[in-house]
Order: sequence, then C-alpha cells, then structure tokens
Amino acid sequence: MAIYKRLLYLLMSTDPVHISTGGYRLGGVDNTIVREPGTRIPKIPGTSLHGAIRSYAAKLYETPEAAGQSQESIENPDKNPVCYTFGYVKKENNGDTRAYSGIINIFDAHILLFPVYSMAGPVWVSTKERLQDAGFTIDDLPESWDKDTVYLTWERQEPLNLGWMTLKVAGKRKIEAPQAWEGDQWDAIKDHIVLVQSSLFTHIVNSSLEVRTSVAIDPATGAAEEGALFTYEAIPRATFLTMDVVMDDYRDNFPSKNNLGNWLNEIEQKFKDDNLESEKKKQLQLEKAAIKLALEHIDKLNIEKVKNWSNPLDVVEAGLKMLQWLGVGGMGTRGFGRIAIVGKPVEKKCDREGNNG
Repeated sequence: MAIYKRLLYLLMSTDPVHISTGGYRLGGVDNTIVREPGTRIPKIPGTSLHGAIRSYAAKLYETPEAAGQSQESIENPDKNPVCYTFGYVKKENNGDTRAYSGIINIFDAHILLFPVYSMAGPVWVSTKERLQDAGFTIDDLPESWDKDTVYLTWERQEPLNLGWMTLKVAGKRKIEAPQAWEGDQWDAIKDHIVLVQSSLFTHIVNSSLEVRTSVAIDPATGAAEEGALFTYEAIPRATFLTMDVVMDDYRDNFPSKNNLGNWLNEIEQKFKDDNLESEKKKQLQLEKAAIKLALEHIDKLNIEKVKNWSNPLDVVEAGLKMLQWLGVGGMGTRGFGRIAIVGKPVEKKCDREGNNG
C-alpha cells in the first residue's frame, strides 16, 4: 500500500544564501539570484535543496557514491535508503540500464518573512497571503487596505520606514504561528513583524537584498586581476522561508533495519520449502546475501541516529539538518549558504478533492 504524506518545513537562513542564475546580466548587480517568474521574489529552487540534501544524507550513510547520478558502483541500490528515497539507476542482469524514480519531492523554498532595517530596528516583512497559506493566524485583518499603509505586531503611531520607503501605520494586529514552529526564533521576531500589500512586498524584498563586491584573484601573482571586480546578491541572513516536502512511497519497501530483518526471516522460511525450485533458490540466496550486507553496513555506521532510519522522511531530515553546517548554493567559501530548520514540520492533509485540511 502506497504511503502519501506532505510536510511543510519552516527554514531560517543563518548566512546569506546565493543561488545564482548561472551568468552575468546587465543591471545594478553582475551575478543575480534565482527568482519566482511571476512575482520576481527570490527563492531557493527545490533542485538545489534536493541535490544538497541527497549529498549530505549519502555522506551520513557512508555511501557517498549514492549521491551521484549513476549508482553502478553500488551493488544493491534498492537496499540503500538514500537511493530508495531519491531514486537510482541500476544495471539489470541482461546488461540493460534501468532508472528508478525517487519517492520524495522537494519543492522550492519561498520567502515568508523578510528582514529589513527600519528606524524602529530590524523588522520582518510579510503579506497576509503568505502567512495564512503557511498556517499562521492573523487577528481581525481587513481584506484590503491602502497600499501606502502597514499593520504591525507592536504599538506605534508614527510612520515607519522600510529601507528607503516610508509608510503610514494603520494599526496593530496579533499573529500566531503554528504550534510546531513556536520557540526561540519565533519569540525573537513575533513582535517585530510588518504586514504589507503583496504588490509592495516584491519592491521591498528586491531593494533590501544583500549585495557584496568581490574581485577575482590572479593565481600567478596572488593579486587582484585587472577589471575583474564584480558584485553579487543574496537572500540575507535571518530570512524565514517555507518548503514543501511530499513523500509518495508507492513501493512501500523502505530498507530500514527492522524491515531488512523481517525480509531476512521471510527468506529463511522460504528455504524450508522442500519443493523450492533451484532457480528460485538461487534468486533467494542472492537476495539473502544483499540483505545481510545491508544489515552489516548499518551496524558499522558511526552515527547512531542513521542506523534507525525507519522511512524516507528520516533520510530527508538527516540531510536537511546538515544544511545548518554545510549550506546550499554558491559562495560557500565566502560564508554563504547555511540554513536551519525551525521547530518541527507541519503535516498538511488533503481531502478527496485535493483541498488542504
């Protein structure tokens, strides 16, 4: 029976994050970052997150070869939890190569709360739509209001500047986070949130991105190359983002230690059948050897928690937690890319019509 589950993670950048568009462009910044095509708001693509999470999970499981595009060096990729979770390519007995899709979908991380400097100190800007879509509740907020006004989560009468932009204050509103995300990070910002209209959010974000200047170094001289000065932008530190992870385990055959032990017992029982055909016995012997190798590998792992991976979401979360140490995206040697999980993921349920519950 297939197992379907959708989780919404809240993430916080602990460093600036730079996911490049892959080239230089004309404009104020040479090296730009990936944006949502409709709103032009920066994002972290799911492909970048997927690749980093898979790579870190493979290292934790001590099978770095499981991180690549081809898993030919892995004798039994179907018994490797990283390959099972993210997909793998396997060479069949007849010499043909067959691709097996993963059962995890990692979607783009979208900005939820964006840090901006103001005369009142650092504030986090968001919109009603983004917060409500993520499961936050907002007290008594009108459907629409003037574009040049904002709502705050603290008392203030005077106009408030957001970077270069000064806006009138319409009043105070209370915002509550889902219980799974309450904690130190939420407590630190909950009284410093500014709600703006969606049409204004894009301008505020793009005018407040972190921009740095670097220069290429000539390896022969160790000095700066002439004419090699360039600028690049990044999502700033302390930005909150949401990311969907969907598990569609259509195989329901995850190689956890418990499952491997059960399969081994089932094979032992089949060997007791006196009428077992020789070809079938040979196949079971190969399967038994593969399971034993997988169990031996799990027992030898240095990280205790990895030994207890019980489903594909454990693999994803293990890799995701490593983003807090190793990061995602470019400019890692310049101190960019680290991201932390905030609280626990929120499970999103759907009814038969596909509506979120």
